[in-house]
Amino acid sequence: MPPVSDEVVARREAIAAALARIVPDGVIVSERERKVYESDGLTAYRQAPLVVVLPEDTRQVAAVMAWCQREGVKVVPRGAGTSLSGGALPLADAVLLGMSRMKKVLDIDLVDRVAVVQPGVTNLAVTKAVAGHGFYYAPDPSSQIACTIGGNVAENSGGVHCLKYGLTTNNVLGVEMVLPDGEIIRLGGRHLEPADLDLLGVVVGSEGLLGVVTEVTVRILPAPETARAALLGFPSTTAAGDCVAQIIADGIIPAGMEMMDKPATHAAEAFVNAGYPLDVEALLIVEVDGPPIECDLLLGQIQAIADTHGASFARVSSNEAERLAFWAGRKAAFPAVGRLAPDYYCMDGTIPRKRLSEVLERMAALSRRHGLGVANVFHAGDGNLHPLILYDANQPGQLERAEAFGADILRICVEVGGVLTGEHGVGVEKRDLMPTMFDAVDLAHQQRIKCAFDPDLRLNPGKVFPELHRCAELGRMHVHGGALPHPELPRF
Repeated sequence: MPPVSDEVVARREAIAAALARIVPDGVIVSERERKVYESDGLTAYRQAPLVVVLPEDTRQVAAVMAWCQREGVKVVPRGAGTSLSGGALPLADAVLLGMSRMKKVLDIDLVDRVAVVQPGVTNLAVTKAVAGHGFYYAPDPSSQIACTIGGNVAENSGGVHCLKYGLTTNNVLGVEMVLPDGEIIRLGGRHLEPADLDLLGVVVGSEGLLGVVTEVTVRILPAPETARAALLGFPSTTAAGDCVAQIIADGIIPAGMEMMDKPATHAAEAFVNAGYPLDVEALLIVEVDGPPIECDLLLGQIQAIADTHGASFARVSSNEAERLAFWAGRKAAFPAVGRLAPDYYCMDGTIPRKRLSEVLERMAALSRRHGLGVANVFHAGDGNLHPLILYDANQPGQLERAEAFGADILRICVEVGGVLTGEHGVGVEKRDLMPTMFDAVDLAHQQRIKCAFDPDLRLNPGKVFPELHRCAELGRMHVHGGALPHPELPRF
C-alpha cells in the first residue's frame, strides 16, 4: 500500500474529530479497523474508506449527513456488506456510513400486518420477531441470516420465495429516509398503495444513491397452513428449463422454484447432505404452500409435467424437517461452490423464462471459450440467473477472464429480452454495461432523478452510472455530453 500523505492524514483526523462530536464512540479511524470495511461481497474490488462512522439513530444519521453536506464530504452508505455488486465499495475520500448499530424492531402491528424496523435488522430477524404470532416476512435472500433490511431496500433483494410473494419492493410499505442535506422525510406508510407519486418505488432499488434509509415498514404475512417441496432431477439443463417454463405456462405459481446444475448440486450435497441425487444434470426444487388439499393437487400436476419432460428423479418432502433440508442445500449453494475453486464470481441477470434453455446452452459455450468452469444456481421461476464463475485470483489473468465471461453472460441476458440485474444491483460490477441496456436519453433521465435527491452528487458516487454528469449539465442538455471522468477503481 502506498504511503498516505500528511494532507490525507490531517483531513482524516479533522473529519473524525468532527464526527465524533456527533456520534461519540462510533467513529473508526485506524488503518487496521477501516480495513474491515474495504469491500462488500464483491471482493475483487477493495478500497479502505477515509473514515467510518456508525450512528445509532436517525438523529445522528441526519446530523452526519448535514455536516458532510456543509463540508463537501462524500458519503457511502453500508449495511451488512453482503452486496455482490460493489454497491457498498468505499471511496478513499469519503465517509463510510455504517448502519449496523441500528438494529431494533420498533413495532409489530398484527392488525395492520406490518413490522417497523431499523435498517440494521437482519432479514431473518424480522421473521423470528413475528413467528410466535404465526406470521413471517416473505422475501428471503440466501444471505438472509446476515443481510439487513436496509441493504434489501437498497438492492430490491429477492429470494427463493419471490416468485409468488414478490421482491422487497412488493413487501415494503414505507420508509423513513435522510436526504443528503440532513432533511428527514417519510415515504409511504402502513397502507398498501401510495396516494400520489410512487417515490417509495423509486427509493427501493436505488442502491444508496438518493438517501439513507433509517426506518422501514414491511408487510408481514400469515404463515401458510402447509408447505411442501419436491425434488425433481433431469437428464439435462434443457429439460429442466423446459419444465420450469411449462409449469408457469400451465398457470401454476409455486411458492418457490429453484434450479441447480450438476456442479452446484454436487457441491451443495457434499456441504449439507440434503439428500440430493448425484446422477442428474439438473435439479429443480419446487415448493407449494396453502391448504393441504391444494398442495396435494399442485404437486400432482407438477410431477406430471416433470414426467413429460423426462424427469429421472422425483421426491416429495414428507415432513417439515425434510422440506427444510431440501432448502438447506440450495441456501448453502454459494458457500458450497467455494470448494470447487479458490475463487468464484457470482453473477446476477434476469431473462424471460421461455429463453432459459437457450441461455444455459450459450453459457456452456462461453465456459468453453473462456476456459473457466461455471456452476449455475438460480431462481428458475422468475428467470433470475446466478451463474458462479470459477477461477483462481492467484493465477495471472484469471480474474480478468472471469469478468469478461460474466460480461458476456449479461449481454446475452439483455439480448434475449432480459435485464442486467434481478436483485444484486448494478453497483460497480455492471456499471459499464449499462449502455447495453439503456441509451443516452434513458441514462440522462435516470441521472435527473438522482439530481432531484442529491444535487451535489456526493452520495455513493461512482456507482450505477458509467458517466456521471453535473446536474446543471443535465438541465441544459437533451442527451449527455462532457461527462465527468470516473476515478479508477481499486482492484485486489
